[in-house]
Amino acid sequence: MQKFSMKRAALLLCGAAVIAVPAGAWAQAATPTVASTNDGPPTISEIVVTATRIQSRQQDVAMSLNVETGDKLEKLNVFDIKDISQLAPGLDLTNTDGRSNSTTLRGVTFNPDSGTAPAVQVYLNEIPTDAQVIYAPIYDIQDIEVLRGPQGLLRGLSAPAGSITIATRRPNFDHVEGYAETTATNREGYNVQAGVSLPFSDTLAIRVAGLVDGNRINDVVDVNRNNQRSYGWTESARITIGWKPLPGLTTFLTYQHLDVDTRQFQQVVGSGNTPAYQLLPFLGGYLLPDTSARSGPPLTVSDYGAVSEGLDEVNNRTDIVNLAADYDLGPATLSFVGAHQSSLIVVERDLDNGNAVPGYISNGPQHTTFNYNTGELRLTSNNTEGLGWGVGAFYTKQSGLTILDGGNSNTFFFPTSVAGTKAAFGAPPYLPINTNITVPTNASTASFNANLRYKSGPFKAEAGVRYSIEKNDQTTQVGVSSPGNTFAGVPAFALPTSEIIPPNLQKSTYRPLTGGADISYDFARTLTGYVAYGHSARQGSTGVGVPSGISPDLIRTKNETTDSIEAGLKGSFANRRLSFTVDGFYQKLENYLSRFQNIFYDVPANQSGTGQQELGSFDFNYNGNATIKGVEGSLDGHVTRDWDISVQASYTHGRYNNATLPCNDFAGTGIPNANGAQKVTGPGNVSYCVINSRLADVPDFSLTANTEIRFPMATVTPFVRALLSYRPGFYSQLVNFNYEDRENVNLYLGLRTNDGKWEINAFAKNLLNQQRITNISLGNAQQPTSAGVSYDSGYRTINATNRRSFGITAHVKW
Repeated sequence: MQKFSMKRAALLLCGAAVIAVPAGAWAQAATPTVASTNDGPPTISEIVVTATRIQSRQQDVAMSLNVETGDKLEKLNVFDIKDISQLAPGLDLTNTDGRSNSTTLRGVTFNPDSGTAPAVQVYLNEIPTDAQVIYAPIYDIQDIEVLRGPQGLLRGLSAPAGSITIATRRPNFDHVEGYAETTATNREGYNVQAGVSLPFSDTLAIRVAGLVDGNRINDVVDVNRNNQRSYGWTESARITIGWKPLPGLTTFLTYQHLDVDTRQFQQVVGSGNTPAYQLLPFLGGYLLPDTSARSGPPLTVSDYGAVSEGLDEVNNRTDIVNLAADYDLGPATLSFVGAHQSSLIVVERDLDNGNAVPGYISNGPQHTTFNYNTGELRLTSNNTEGLGWGVGAFYTKQSGLTILDGGNSNTFFFPTSVAGTKAAFGAPPYLPINTNITVPTNASTASFNANLRYKSGPFKAEAGVRYSIEKNDQTTQVGVSSPGNTFAGVPAFALPTSEIIPPNLQKSTYRPLTGGADISYDFARTLTGYVAYGHSARQGSTGVGVPSGISPDLIRTKNETTDSIEAGLKGSFANRRLSFTVDGFYQKLENYLSRFQNIFYDVPANQSGTGQQELGSFDFNYNGNATIKGVEGSLDGHVTRDWDISVQASYTHGRYNNATLPCNDFAGTGIPNANGAQKVTGPGNVSYCVINSRLADVPDFSLTANTEIRFPMATVTPFVRALLSYRPGFYSQLVNFNYEDRENVNLYLGLRTNDGKWEINAFAKNLLNQQRITNISLGNAQQPTSAGVSYDSGYRTINATNRRSFGITAHVKW
């Protein structure tokens, strides 16, 4: 009933918005306006940004950043926050398994399972927010700013690669305004959204917005689940109350509810295994091979196929309450932002996503409750010339509980020989095993910052520091039980719950000092140069699911620090019809934190603590030094009165520096590979390789471009829009794979009224219908056994670009 009533409410809201009487033109505060003249092309005007927590011209901000306004997002049909990577080169927002949202910027990536602070922090209305719950379909957006480079001063949490700030639209105190938009595609996609501002007086106003969205996500069909297709549903509603109780005091209180359900099957490519094995009951519970069984049919990228027999489903219910207040005291402004976020995430996964063992579903259900409370207080001087200052205090606390309660029956599979049959499952009886893992979340950060700035004419300098106290208490309880196998006469058992993290590694406190400094100079009204330095840090982590007896370097990582220097130019030319930016940067990362997945381990019996040898694969964090260097540039503006362009490019060379890192080196070559039988090369519990490869599986170069050509008529304007995102091919040492180049082209043909009140457009996304692998596993997906021998599925897991789709959008403003 909740899903139905919410969808109905959002649809009613959109319907009401469509039939409402227009009450004036609608505009974005952060959208660049056009200064028109009758005798020549229009000129650009400055975009106002909040990257430095103070409203400034984009040209005056001494850092590289991208600004995407709500108007632009609507024009290009950007419905999901992950799609902004098509507008910002060097930015990759991905979800490889239906539950893990990953952000890569300037060659630095982040895996959300690492349990560390993200490499790119995400802020919603200036409050840090977990990407796992906010990377969803977007609506009623004011603007999105992508801030590049280390962030250690301006906001409460430090990040080595950058920040993404998302601002939702606030109510208008002057007049009624709003919009409604409906989209449908040929691939069962739909998106209905609307927002409206209702001013009750010049001191009280509200804005209400809503969204319903459905789409095929990765467009994958599971051949072993009756051709069931991936699909996602999102419903969300937001209300913001604006109140000016006193002169100079403005407050905004926002409540947002988000309800996301996704069923995303893991795409695979390969021939499948021949023969595979299937679980068959036999006398005494023995397991015998079924050589007629297969993992699935041969699959290529263009098949968009999955073979798992279980579900891959994620349910996310999130509520966010946000309060922002600014009090202009004359000489200074006192600001407060605070929020409470509460999330419930339920995941059901088949861990045997390659179906290496047909007839067996390796359940991996996960239940997470998550609370995020944040508050920040700032006092900033209001002067724009001379010496200015700012001080602030920030506090955030994360709490919650993650429970993994699933089958682990493969623990007792033994490949052996039975009655002359090769590779039968074995002599010991099959025992159903249940594993319960409980991981509490208990982390907090308190920080204090101060900065000084000085401006005299064209010269401006700014510097500041932030002192943080980061505390983390990591514990993990594991329990193992079995209902028993009565057919085999094996009694049930239950081992007592145990703590697997050593007591000396459970609590950690980190007190980094971060910050930055910059100098800028206006050579002219149309040209500004700057130099900036940034320093950030991330606290190390303790592994929560590591095998017993593993070496300490695989359990606890070191703290990460990074330093960056950047220089750039920003300006305009051609009578201020075109604007440009160009910058170069160099960054060093000491003890860069990264996630290593499916690494084979071998713990001898005398080290395991159980008296038995332990073999298998696990995921964990590790450190390695790295450097990043690159250049970025953009060109935006009006070629003619009716032709707009935007071109942005990025080249980032991010590499490890002779880092000794964990790897799978089955062939003993010293480089990552999955060739031959699983084994550890060298004396440790895992293999190690000397790595100089890229930090993330992204190309060094990327480019985005969009354009609009208009054909004005008396009362309406036909137009053509296009969006290009280019990624060249490259070789990845991490997965031993050559990625192909990608040229994603979206085309839009439409018509709008000259007053801008309504628009309709038809579009084609991925017009070239390129079907490219964007992510691939190292080697085939396998299902492990307690004997250290894994069953090979014959498939590699991948992600691929979505196939070409067509759609139509209708948009109304008032």
